[in-house]
Amino acid sequence: MTSAPFRRTKIIATLGPATESEEILVQLIRAGVDVLRLNMAHASHEWTRMIIRRIRSASALAGREVAIMMDIKGPEIRTGDVTLPIELKAGEIFDFTVKPEAEGTRTEEIRSVDVNYRNLVNDIQVGDTVLVDNGLIRLEVLAKNAAHIRCRVLIPGQLSSRRHINLPGVHVNLPSFTEKDRGDTLVGIEAGIDFVALSFVREAADVLQLRAFLKEHGSNARIVAKIEDQSAIDHLDEIIRATDVLMVARGDLGIEIPLEELPVVQRRAVRTCLAIGRPVIIATHMLESMIGQSMPTRAEITDVANAVYEQADCVMLSGETTVGKYPLECVRVLDTISRRIEEEMATEYAEPAVFLTERMKLLRSAVVMANELPHSALLCFTRRGITAAGLAAHRPVCAPIIAVTDSPDTLRHLKMVRAVDAYLLQPFGDPEKTISRALASLRQLGRIKSGDKLVIISDVITPEGRRIDSIQLRTIE
Repeated sequence: MTSAPFRRTKIIATLGPATESEEILVQLIRAGVDVLRLNMAHASHEWTRMIIRRIRSASALAGREVAIMMDIKGPEIRTGDVTLPIELKAGEIFDFTVKPEAEGTRTEEIRSVDVNYRNLVNDIQVGDTVLVDNGLIRLEVLAKNAAHIRCRVLIPGQLSSRRHINLPGVHVNLPSFTEKDRGDTLVGIEAGIDFVALSFVREAADVLQLRAFLKEHGSNARIVAKIEDQSAIDHLDEIIRATDVLMVARGDLGIEIPLEELPVVQRRAVRTCLAIGRPVIIATHMLESMIGQSMPTRAEITDVANAVYEQADCVMLSGETTVGKYPLECVRVLDTISRRIEEEMATEYAEPAVFLTERMKLLRSAVVMANELPHSALLCFTRRGITAAGLAAHRPVCAPIIAVTDSPDTLRHLKMVRAVDAYLLQPFGDPEKTISRALASLRQLGRIKSGDKLVIISDVITPEGRRIDSIQLRTIE
């Protein structure tokens, strides 16, 4: 192929103060970002509308289409405001107040803080662990009544306002799709987002609820299910089957489960997604040290490399590109590591995954052929992205997947799928004429050249007028 070595692993970058200008957006897109993430935990509707318009403008200026993912906040338990930070000491008794207005509930000698979730007292049990501020402070529940939860401080720390609370192993009865999420999603639908990431998914029903909401409002956006607690792990297989994309959100997940379990869960999640052809994202702390320094740690380099070795579809940047000093350098580091590891992996022939459906077996045949032909590419024609995603699920060793679609939505949806390079061609028509137009366009773009071998997955029309699937091998003249 004539283009530079093709990066299979897709890069997601989160937008924030460090990256919201049009100039930086253009640079991020040119540097290789495939998907831009909007974190609605910190975004107003006004900013959301503005930044989506700016992304589309920057994409046009950069000459490269990117997808937009809206990450909605989901259910959240936080402490209330405090006048001054509270210094919690080991062994101290401390209260979380769920009904601050109740008479006679406060004890002068016991310090306390309000909690925004009033039914917490019904979900939590004596002996449970409460983690505050990303797990930096740990407490054990000693007793509870209708107004407060009494705890003992196990790991001390400084408690300031509105700190996030995690409850490992506790099933919290907050709705997965909140009223705030509904309002945010409607703004995203109106502005034309491509993906909605649903936080704290606990079971498949959570995904189905969001899917019904999107359908009701006429949105083609795909769903990204974020696994962040033990409930999600318990229902992992059903969640993966229900969603369009899975995100291993290692931030909260690493707090909610024992630390030694995190790499095991990540590996299991990726393998399960590969087994059924579902794209998977590895997120959080990929290059955390680069928020403040220009070089990653050796451990971070290895972490990114492991995600690529596991054949995850995407790796994601969070704080590194929202408030970090070196957002472009972070993207370049992910790009460089991914390319090098993929180059190494290309020397290791692995059998593609085995699927049961006839359609997937057909695609497997195409991938096997491409694997055995040096310097080949897979070319497919797809309206909804299903064929391209099916090919990607078989993880071709060397051949890139060139997906030609007549849908701008599908073009952006495929930005999340490993090894797929998508192009727009409108309209589709007679299969042979469509192939000829696509080849001419790809040659003009420099994507193919004379002598290249293409394994083409397309339709052919029989003399009776029936469309049937076909695999063709063509050498470009």
